Amino acid sequence: MNIIQTIAQELSATAAQITAAVALLDDGATVPFIARYRKEATGGLDDSQLRTLEERLTYLRELEERKQTVLKSIAEQGKLTPELQAAIEAADNKTALEDLYLPYKPKRRTKAQIARENGLQPLADSLLADQNQDPEAAAQGYLNEQVPDSKAALDGARAILMEQFAEDAELIGTLREKLWNEAEIHAQVIAGKETEGEKFADYFDHREAVRTMPSHRALAVLRGRNEGILQTALKYQPDETPITEQSGYEKIIAQHFHINNENKWLRDTVRLTWRAKIFLSLELEALGRLKENADTDAITVFARNLKDLLLAAPAGRLTTLGLDPGYRNGVKCAVVSDTGKLLDTVIVYLHQENNMLATLAKLIKQHGVKLIAIGNGTASRETDKIAGELVKGLPEMKLHKIVVSEAGASIYSASELAAKEFPDLDVSLRGPVSIARRLQDPLAELVKIDPKSIGVG
Repeated sequence: MNIIQTIAQELSATAAQITAAVALLDDGATVPFIARYRKEATGGLDDSQLRTLEERLTYLRELEERKQTVLKSIAEQGKLTPELQAAIEAADNKTALEDLYLPYKPKRRTKAQIARENGLQPLADSLLADQNQDPEAAAQGYLNEQVPDSKAALDGARAILMEQFAEDAELIGTLREKLWNEAEIHAQVIAGKETEGEKFADYFDHREAVRTMPSHRALAVLRGRNEGILQTALKYQPDETPITEQSGYEKIIAQHFHINNENKWLRDTVRLTWRAKIFLSLELEALGRLKENADTDAITVFARNLKDLLLAAPAGRLTTLGLDPGYRNGVKCAVVSDTGKLLDTVIVYLHQENNMLATLAKLIKQHGVKLIAIGNGTASRETDKIAGELVKGLPEMKLHKIVVSEAGASIYSASELAAKEFPDLDVSLRGPVSIARRLQDPLAELVKIDPKSIGVG
């Protein structure tokens, strides 16, 4: 694989551009540096293209290194054919490469390996090649000290065929994609965990297609499983399907190896291969893929939300009244000067509207407030309505009200940084200070907050 050409095609760029960028990265230059100061060298590749290039370069180099390891391992076993080498060298992803390597990967002593040592490989080959013969009769010719009867011989032959079926790279690739596109994930509550796992109640008996499952639901289900509340399983066919009926996956295996559906022994071998070997492995892969996709989506949402917050236009140096809405515990209020210094605090209550209006009007006049920042949490709408009445009732103050995101305000208020800045201020009153400041200068205020509290769940 030519890494430069591959990346050039993926990015719709020239090989010269990619070569120049790779050289700069290998010399220790960072993506931001190259994007800003080496545009002439890379032909104008932007930061997004360069990030993708860096990720793909790492991946493809690791893939090439792994290919060499695989080729060396198979060659040392004396099993490397020109066709196999060509297939390995053409593999364009790690999954396809590992599928090809699976039959040759050193493994612990399996039932199939023991059966081969006992001379049962010819029996397995014969049963697959001549499907009209009677398995019991065929097995009689392979009895020895290690294989005392026909049952032992057929069990050994079946183990060999099951391993052979489960290690066919082309077949596994087909089954993997079919399962991903068609299977449903079924989440159920573990008996006795209903009360403890109440927050996962929506998933106590939840079922949906794994391929199209939104990231927030996938992460919730997987979190419920990790916390011991939910059990999950992939369903690859309708529940009402009789257990004796051959699934679509078993039919694909049978067709791949040209197995006659009338041969019960081989049909049972196919069924055991799918249910006891292939499906269990592909189920783990699918759940891992689901988590990886969900994590990627969550990170994307997080990045987008954080970008919107950090790039919000600053209101500038104006005295601001921050309002942290609430019902039972009241609306926490803080007045912040044009330089961000805390001037005053108070708690007012929505159900005491007249008192609230009078108290806030007094604060606004006393400190010359120009902006009202309203947190967008619980009771935000009601608080915004009160703020609107203040704007109308105090035209001489030329007030403006703006609803801002309060994501992370409660986290900040209980943080060590806030405690150092306001050691004598109640935790609940630190929140409106942050809300007021993030209207004045979002970037300066939001960098104080743990990013985990912004953007996702």
